[in-house]
Amino acid sequence: MPELSHRRRLLVLAICCMSLLIVSLDNTVLNVALPSMQRELNASVSGLQWTIDAYTLVLASLLMFSGATADRIGRKRVFMAGLVVFTIGSALCSLAPNLEALVAFRMVQAVGGSMLNPVAMSIITNTFTDPRERARAIGAWGAVVGISMAAGPLVGGLLVESVGWRSIFWINLPVGLAALLLTLRCVPESRAPKARRPDPLGQVLVIALFGSLTYAIIEAPNSGIAHVLPFAVLALVALLGILWYEPRRAEPLIELRFFRSAPFSGATLIAIGAFAALGGFLFLSTLYLQNVRGLDALHAGLWMLPMAVPTFACAPLSGRLVGSRGPRLPLLLAGCAMTASGVLFAVFEAETSNVTLFLGFVLFGVGFGFVNSPITNTAVSGMPRAQAGVAAAVASTSRQIGQTLGVAVIGAVLAAGVSSSAYRDTFVSAARPGWWIIAGCGLAVLVLGALTTGRWARRTAERTADRLEAAEVRSPAGVVSGANADRA
Repeated sequence: MPELSHRRRLLVLAICCMSLLIVSLDNTVLNVALPSMQRELNASVSGLQWTIDAYTLVLASLLMFSGATADRIGRKRVFMAGLVVFTIGSALCSLAPNLEALVAFRMVQAVGGSMLNPVAMSIITNTFTDPRERARAIGAWGAVVGISMAAGPLVGGLLVESVGWRSIFWINLPVGLAALLLTLRCVPESRAPKARRPDPLGQVLVIALFGSLTYAIIEAPNSGIAHVLPFAVLALVALLGILWYEPRRAEPLIELRFFRSAPFSGATLIAIGAFAALGGFLFLSTLYLQNVRGLDALHAGLWMLPMAVPTFACAPLSGRLVGSRGPRLPLLLAGCAMTASGVLFAVFEAETSNVTLFLGFVLFGVGFGFVNSPITNTAVSGMPRAQAGVAAAVASTSRQIGQTLGVAVIGAVLAAGVSSSAYRDTFVSAARPGWWIIAGCGLAVLVLGALTTGRWARRTAERTADRLEAAEVRSPAGVVSGANADRA
């Protein structure tokens, strides 16, 4: 990639943030619309879970493939293809005649989405080569999540109340089109100096693992253990297959050697825990505010602001802290705040009081605002720049896996405990185990943040990067270029 002026780099960052905005808005807006969709499409709790998890599941399954493909054939090309497919998928979702069609069209959206966030992060990583400048760029990137959380519930609530839930997908159309035109004009093409070969068997194993595991979790409360047991076994077989097959490939879909780096492994697990907490938090909060408290979509969206505003405010602060002091402090703050929020709901039933509900939302927003930037920065820092797309894709995949599992597990716990005949009376008690799970996720962020950001962890990252670079130099394809030895 040619050296760009500061102004051009900022423009590239803005374009990449537009792609994150439509993907993030889609999630926050959809959560507000769930009760309306439930009534119109006559959907069960598991049906609502699938409207979210069909998207995140496909996204998680294809992110690493998309990241590797972008490094191979061109990041700009793949990014533009993702914008086209995502925009078309959004239009189809707005026309869905039933729940089954909506789930299918959400999967089309996800195919496009898989080509956006990891590829955009790879573009940012290769555009902002200075570590401090990159940390600030990633902080701005993380702030977009806060913007989507602030704007999504309000915009979604207003659209649902005034036009209907189908209109929530319309907002993706103009943003997607604008991002496409700007990308065509302003973003330079880039690719890895050494192309990675496709790994079709690895891709099949990843899809089998994520799909069968998610199905088993979501359907267990309704269908029983006997029905989902074969899917659980399939998930285990797929996992064992990945662990056996991928290390034997010269250029695997999942580069398991990355996980020898303690910061990278920590960032992956932290992403899963943090986004599992987010998925479960939004799912429980939306259903409670509308189905139990009886609020309309707009007022439920307003109640999300105490979470969204701190997320928006803390994300750039987290980026600056990562750039100046490293990732440990933001991760510790995030873990403490998210754990406190989960405990507040689980022990003190925060839903039942406006004051404690407000405080619980604020605490979770602070925690989530601090967690996103160190995840991304730690995942790509220290890795060879030529594999930035793959490393960023693993981090993005971890986020989607976390959100998928959060909605699946917490939704399954809720479905098992709530009574359809006395929904309002049983919801708070049925949701309590879910809040404990969210508190546990926050505690995992805290502990892993402390363990994987010290001197020992940094030494493992340096050794891993050296081994990866040495392996690339010894590759049968020949000696790599000097850019391939640069670290992100």
